[in-house]
Amino acid sequence: MSLFLSDLIKRYPKLSLIKDSVFEAYSMLEHSFINEGTLFVCGNGGSASDADHIVGELMKGFKLKRQIEESLKNEFISRYGESGKIFGEKLQKGLKAVSLAGHPALSTAFANDVDSSLVFAQQLFVLAKKGDVLLGISTSGNSDNIYKCMQLANVLGIKTILLTGDNGGRCFELANCAIKVPESETYLIQEYHLPIYHTLCLMLEERFYA
Repeated sequence: MSLFLSDLIKRYPKLSLIKDSVFEAYSMLEHSFINEGTLFVCGNGGSASDADHIVGELMKGFKLKRQIEESLKNEFISRYGESGKIFGEKLQKGLKAVSLAGHPALSTAFANDVDSSLVFAQQLFVLAKKGDVLLGISTSGNSDNIYKCMQLANVLGIKTILLTGDNGGRCFELANCAIKVPESETYLIQEYHLPIYHTLCLMLEERFYA
């Protein structure tokens, strides 16, 4: 078990019940990223903020600097001289991740013109491919737009992870991996979600950039 996962359980002993699910989610993400996959994340309200947060931790350095290769640094300098150094000094490697909650113009247009329950599914349909992963965050597990997005993912051959509460809701039946935190109150579920996805991001960063 990862040191990060062990530390999570040490800090939040109740999460020992789901440590296997957390590691399973990590393994799914590791396999996808090894094969140039993309993680798509969706949620509503506070969980939409969590979706953006996860993408932020994966697309830039979290605890590590994730420096680009020396050959690429030299290419920037060769092309642009001194001004090219800034790319080598400040660009960071990242794992490909997209928040489906992060496109308000598209989402509101589709919700208004077509169907609000399919705003996440529409984006996944256009952007994703087999081998990618969908992470749906729903404290109840019953969010209709996440449920439909997971239905689409299953048809397209996209692996699904559900981050939810102890009930799991109807999304549970669609998930390849479900992380059900041992709480039923929304705000308590959300308080557990953050350290869980931070742990996943730390484990992935260690795997690809240590």
